[in-house]
Amino acid sequence: MNLVTGATGLVGMHIAIDLLKKDEKVKATYTNPKNIEKVKEVFIHYEIEHLFNKIDWIEMDLQDITQVYEAVKGIDYVYHSAAIVSFNKKDRKRLMNINVKGTANIVNACIDEKIKKLGFISSVAAIGRSGNGNYSETNKWVESNDNSYYAISKYKAENEVWRGIEEGLNAVITNPGIIIGPSNWNRSSTTIFKQIHKGLSFFPKGKNGFVDVRDVSKSIVNLVKSNIHSERFITVGDNLFYKEIFQKIAEKLKVKKPSKKASRTMLEIAWRIVAIKCFISRKNPVLTKETARTSSKINIYDNQKIKSKLEYEFYTLDEAIENTSKFILKTYC
Repeated sequence: MNLVTGATGLVGMHIAIDLLKKDEKVKATYTNPKNIEKVKEVFIHYEIEHLFNKIDWIEMDLQDITQVYEAVKGIDYVYHSAAIVSFNKKDRKRLMNINVKGTANIVNACIDEKIKKLGFISSVAAIGRSGNGNYSETNKWVESNDNSYYAISKYKAENEVWRGIEEGLNAVITNPGIIIGPSNWNRSSTTIFKQIHKGLSFFPKGKNGFVDVRDVSKSIVNLVKSNIHSERFITVGDNLFYKEIFQKIAEKLKVKKPSKKASRTMLEIAWRIVAIKCFISRKNPVLTKETARTSSKINIYDNQKIKSKLEYEFYTLDEAIENTSKFILKTYC
């Protein structure tokens, strides 16, 4: 039996899909039952609606130790993808509670219940900023103002997994870049598609690592079922400029392409204006100080380790964007 935490999220639902396709049993956790129907939409998109009904759904709050232990009981393999992804200052406490303390609870339950293996979905943000913009699994965490609170929370969450490994836990970690895939376009990285569809004139000048969600799910499943353990793997399909990604998305969504470069000065002004508007409206900002500054930087991630260890070939970013755009156009437009 497999447990997938955060199964209503972009990565979690795709891990469940990959496992169900292998005819494996899946117990999947949720926090808000309303999000389950959004998962069903993705199953319909892939024309596997019949597999959706095979999921054993269970409500679980990562901060509730009793619920966590109950979820892990009788499980062979745990895929921990549940996390808060936010660059909003007001979410800092939640980031630490869910991402760090929640992961500690999962690790402790996995050790006590003697599960066979844990697969943890981290982030390239947990690698930390080294200063030169080039990153691999060998990079050591460096304290820096360039590290967002989200990055810090994922780094500390990873440390909980490494602590578990020291205590005898069989585990493996992946560090995805910006994930592209079909999901609720009001959540996580899929909001990029929503913003571009609504009309986005500007693109940031930076470069970053992007990956198809199908690669994130397939790679963690392959790693968990392999003999590999106590290692971390960067999962990035390609490193591209935001301009290229944004314009490819616009093309597939059949909307006007962003054509104006947003300078760092412009972004510094923009996030402050957004912050004031959101303070008044009580809405979550689509641009924050952290995202504005990160999107202006050149960050390049090396994916050779996972390609070599698993003989793995990634989807192209064109394939990732086309898959997601088809879902968006069919579901929301």
